Amino acid sequence: MKKTNNFSPILSCATFPGADTNQAAAESYDLTAVGAFTDGVEGPAVDAHGNVYAVNFSKQGTIGIINTDGDAKVFIGLPNGSIGNGIRFGENGDMFIADYTNHNVLRVDMNNRDIHVHAHDPEMNQPNDITISRKGVIYASDPNWANDTGQLWMLGKDRKFCCLEKNMGTSNGIEVSNDEQTLYVGESAQRRIWAYDILPDGYVGNKRLFHVFSDHSLDGMRTDINGNLFVARYGAGTVAILSAQGKLVRDVKLTGRFPTNLAFGGEDGKTVYVTMQKRGAIECFRADFPGREFQLKFDTK
Repeated sequence: MKKTNNFSPILSCATFPGADTNQAAAESYDLTAVGAFTDGVEGPAVDAHGNVYAVNFSKQGTIGIINTDGDAKVFIGLPNGSIGNGIRFGENGDMFIADYTNHNVLRVDMNNRDIHVHAHDPEMNQPNDITISRKGVIYASDPNWANDTGQLWMLGKDRKFCCLEKNMGTSNGIEVSNDEQTLYVGESAQRRIWAYDILPDGYVGNKRLFHVFSDHSLDGMRTDINGNLFVARYGAGTVAILSAQGKLVRDVKLTGRFPTNLAFGGEDGKTVYVTMQKRGAIECFRADFPGREFQLKFDTK
């Protein structure tokens, strides 16, 4: 998440050496070489300096960084068999990582790269993707892939998980709206996105169906400052842009067919970075508006 919009210049969406250049119908371009990440590439996030992060660079259990000079390398290795999925940045610039193998949300001190277990709950199937509200409340999706079911969790500043809903479909992508009033949760196998009102205490209510896709699957999600929801369409090879009313605005065509997640960044917040599973790479494209996180200011009261 961005704490400010005063950024140093970020790398452009150029094709790196060794990348797949078969992009005749694509609107995206390669940020990294194909195979730089494993098939587990996920959870992109951009820090306040414009560096791009994603999980499983080179091998499982790592967090990779692509700095503003375009250099890609391992940023940290996760301990104790942990493997990351979603990544977000919090109010102090700390990195939060959904660690699905050990049922944790990890916190990384970005000043010294120390890794801490921020919260743990053995009752979770797996913390998969996470989002953070302006008040610092973390919401986590929790799919059970074998049964096509899932749960929804909230993690407050007390660092304790609270299950908000059981018996969902395969809960996956998750995001807070630009006005902080709505929580979006996607169910991959069911191709549905649900919207919830975010209540003053962080709990959610008034669940309603936001959008249903007719084919393929869906994964990570992000909102822009204009209220649009960007959805990684796994298998379709697109990022779908939905209006705040749940209507499809357009599909952005990607080079690969299996996007897993996305994040906004770049000098103006309008560059969208998309992690691509089968290619083991990050693609990027330009959006019309900056992402919500680019201009997010946390409420520290």
